[in-house]
Amino acid sequence: MLLHLPIVILAAFSPVAVSDAVPKFDIVRECRFEGGSTVEFDRCSQDEAAALEQLKANWAQFAGVDKSTCLSAATIGGFPSYVELLTCLEMSRDLARADDSPRGSTKPQPMQPGGHESTVGVGHGPTTLSGER
Repeated sequence: MLLHLPIVILAAFSPVAVSDAVPKFDIVRECRFEGGSTVEFDRCSQDEAAALEQLKANWAQFAGVDKSTCLSAATIGGFPSYVELLTCLEMSRDLARADDSPRGSTKPQPMQPGGHESTVGVGHGPTTLSGER
């Protein structure tokens, strides 16, 4: 949870405006920054172009707050990336879906105090800290 705190803080104070259209990034600059051979540059360009097409097709489905947060995260290094933006938006969307899931909470449950037993593997009974059953 604390790992996302800097992103949240930056997004809250970000001067980046989110519009109804996918932002325009310089793919050539991003792929040159990545460095490498011509093959790697071409692969980077293809990945960025594919991510841009997915963003164009799904932009309206993403929440405004997620667009703002992810746009800030994708542009923080000075070399914005459609792949990073798409990945962030998809993770945010999937997390929101998991939170709304009717199957119950997907959040980890706290450990219960006082229990010194643990179960190891399938079909094994609980053992104490000394290894006794």
